[in-house]
Amino acid sequence: MARIDYYDDPQAPTANSVVPSANVVVVNDDGAVLVIHRTDNDNWAFPGGAMDLGESLVTTAVREVKEETGIDCEVTGLVGIYTDPKHIIFYTSDGEARQEFSVLFTARPIGGTPTPSTESREVLWVPREQILDLNMDRSMRMRVQHYLEARPEPYLG
Repeated sequence: MARIDYYDDPQAPTANSVVPSANVVVVNDDGAVLVIHRTDNDNWAFPGGAMDLGESLVTTAVREVKEETGIDCEVTGLVGIYTDPKHIIFYTSDGEARQEFSVLFTARPIGGTPTPSTESREVLWVPREQILDLNMDRSMRMRVQHYLEARPEPYLG
């Protein structure tokens, strides 16, 4: 499945769904950040994905990190809430045009080994000073910047 991210683009399809999702900044004891090289858009990103029925968003965060990276984690905090209706995520396989709805958590690893999945070509621990050197979508870059800023209050947008 291919994914195309649009932002404030008149060529973007009209949103036809909203799906709560979680992304997670997992930080190890050395301060390195866990990232994935996505298979659907070839960008680097924090691990994460859609919430399933019967889950809390924190449970979603932990499950998605494990599925995409092989790392077990414990959620420790909140970076922000990202619900900008100008950000449309289009999935070419089924025509879903999803309005952004993502919560970005922080977490610490508690086990596992970095392992790629069907959703991640590569899984890496990246030093925080190198993370912005990676190719990523503008919305993920904004989340990375918010994390690096260590804001005293969560981003609400």
